[in-house]
Amino acid sequence: MIVAVPRETALSERRVALVPETVQRLVKSGAEVRVARGAGVSAAFPDAEYEKAGASIVDDPAALLSSADVVVTVGKEPPEFFSQLPRGSTLVGFLNPLGDPGIVQTLASAGVTALAMEMIPRITRAQSMDALSSQSNIAGYKAVLLAAAALPKFFPMLTTAAGTIPPARALILGAGVAGLQAIATARRLGAVVSGYDVRAVVKEQVQSLGAAFLEFDLGESAEGTGGYAKELTPEQQERQRAWMVEQIGKNDVVITTALVPGRRAPILISEAAIAAMKPGSVIVDLAAEAGGNAALTKPDETIVTGNGVTIIGTTNLASTMPYNASQLYSRNVYALLSPFLKDGVFALDFDDEVIKGACITRDGQVPLGGSAP
Repeated sequence: MIVAVPRETALSERRVALVPETVQRLVKSGAEVRVARGAGVSAAFPDAEYEKAGASIVDDPAALLSSADVVVTVGKEPPEFFSQLPRGSTLVGFLNPLGDPGIVQTLASAGVTALAMEMIPRITRAQSMDALSSQSNIAGYKAVLLAAAALPKFFPMLTTAAGTIPPARALILGAGVAGLQAIATARRLGAVVSGYDVRAVVKEQVQSLGAAFLEFDLGESAEGTGGYAKELTPEQQERQRAWMVEQIGKNDVVITTALVPGRRAPILISEAAIAAMKPGSVIVDLAAEAGGNAALTKPDETIVTGNGVTIIGTTNLASTMPYNASQLYSRNVYALLSPFLKDGVFALDFDDEVIKGACITRDGQVPLGGSAP
């Protein structure tokens, strides 16, 4: 089996799909790994480390792909990339089939088998493969650091000769992987933290991290499938937003993480709520790429409102910490592929629950009953 690791084409993408640590493990399993020259440089993995791990460095991008059995990427590549993939090869990466349904037909036309990392089912056996969680952990951590850097106040309480400085108050909206990491990080920095999620089942997780859990009765459970929150009705969203105005106005920092797969992110912070915040307050919107949880969020921009609230809409936060993000993603990929690699022979089991969930095209076809939209 030949595994190819191309250089990511998006200028904002600093991660690399496989790191030397994982390359070495694949080589020991009998795979031949080929890496595009400079593919890991932005993530602080030089070519020499790949060569030491047993990989070959390839200068020509077309030659890299032409004989590959498996191509591993991080982000979604442009259409011209897919046309270079050998028919019958397997593509692994974040492919966004729910956000961009057209990608499924593009991949099918290219004649490849595609495994979308974001479609891996959230089951116990697949935890080590869950790239959404590994990257969300990084995003939640980095969101707090961005907030702390932008806030014109200390996060912790400080007692000085000149008097006592009270701690900042931080509210985390959404208690999934990113939200829980944001809560833990904000607590470590000394803020007074509260968390909110429409899923009451996460209350104990929030409280276990030392944060208060805000409770609001939506009238019914908002627990969806796969551990995600389901989309609220328009009436529930309106009631929630009205209640949020008061809660948000009490905090110096608000970090939002609410996403519904394949849908526009719900608006949790209305313009009225932003207007209720104190000058100097900060919102970090982790849902910016999906439209944002705050009404005024602009993807990949940081804006300051008329009342002095900073709204940070940076997308792909995991890519801003590319070394560790690449390590974790690479391990996720290895955990996905390794059960089907033995003595250099790669054979996917399409009856396997994980592969069935992740597979959006198979040998150029869209599988019946698969995860493709």
